[in-house]
Amino acid sequence: MAATTDEQIERVRELVTSIPPGAVATYGDIATAAGLSSPRTVGWIMRTDAADLPWHRVIGASGRPAPHLAHRQLAKLELEGVPIRDGRVDIAAARIQF
Repeated sequence: MAATTDEQIERVRELVTSIPPGAVATYGDIATAAGLSSPRTVGWIMRTDAADLPWHRVIGASGRPAPHLAHRQLAKLELEGVPIRDGRVDIAAARIQF
């Protein structure tokens, strides 16, 4: 796998920052918009460099958050008005297009 460039990391950060309150994007949406080959790369960037970002607005394509983040993530999204059903974000209703 090719190394992730600083430009790619900054592009992912810009995209995540641009997600407005009440909306979500998937890891795949961000990967596509940033020109990355894999949503996993976005996940890696988010794990290593997202403390100051609205990380809770990035979700897996299933709409279900990672178990270790689920409570915090869903609570933050719910406060912003994101539709949640049975512990899963309604991606169709809340997804933004880049």
